[in-house]
Amino acid sequence: MSSSIKALIFDVYGTLLDVHSVIEKCEELYPEKGKQISQTWRQKQIEYSFLRQLMGNYTPFSHVTADALRYAVHEHGYELLHNQEQTLMNAYLHLQHYDEVEAVLKEFTNCKRAVFSNGSHDMLDPLIKNAGLTSLFDKIISVDDVKQYKPTPASYLHALNVLGVERHEVLFMSSNGWDISGAKSFGFRTAWINRLHKPTEQLQVPPDAIYSDLRGILEWK
Repeated sequence: MSSSIKALIFDVYGTLLDVHSVIEKCEELYPEKGKQISQTWRQKQIEYSFLRQLMGNYTPFSHVTADALRYAVHEHGYELLHNQEQTLMNAYLHLQHYDEVEAVLKEFTNCKRAVFSNGSHDMLDPLIKNAGLTSLFDKIISVDDVKQYKPTPASYLHALNVLGVERHEVLFMSSNGWDISGAKSFGFRTAWINRLHKPTEQLQVPPDAIYSDLRGILEWK
């Protein structure tokens, strides 16, 4: 491990766990629309967190996720019954982790390991537990503790304070380009886990490294 890196911080949704592992359940409830509903659900989930931050109207990510789900189902021409909402929200607590995640995390035992997510603890804690990853992290950090969504500087500062390290001592991983831009702007060293092979965000804060999955960060050992 690079002697200057004392903490690894991982985003969760799309980075450690596949948000679209809910497609199968969406498809069961809404045949031939499962993929589209899942994609819209994720898109609106991110958009609503940004909008609430801009409007100064914070609400926990579990509420944001439910609101985004309602929008997604309605957009694709269905009504969302109460039991269907419960089924899909529960599915979001059982997302599948990517194949390499557990093995990679076990390689880093000589530094602090944390997850840092926009997810509220009522979503995040059971999600990490259900994925079997709890023991691999020293801290599970949520923006809900400071009511500031990423990519605000205040959200990253909270994670930094929890871990008790300096900005340059953090390697931050996310699959979301906007999250990488926010973390790099804040002063973290960043590794973009570009699973979808997207172009780099044009915000003039490029990541320090780009990998197609988490195995790439092994070169930081």
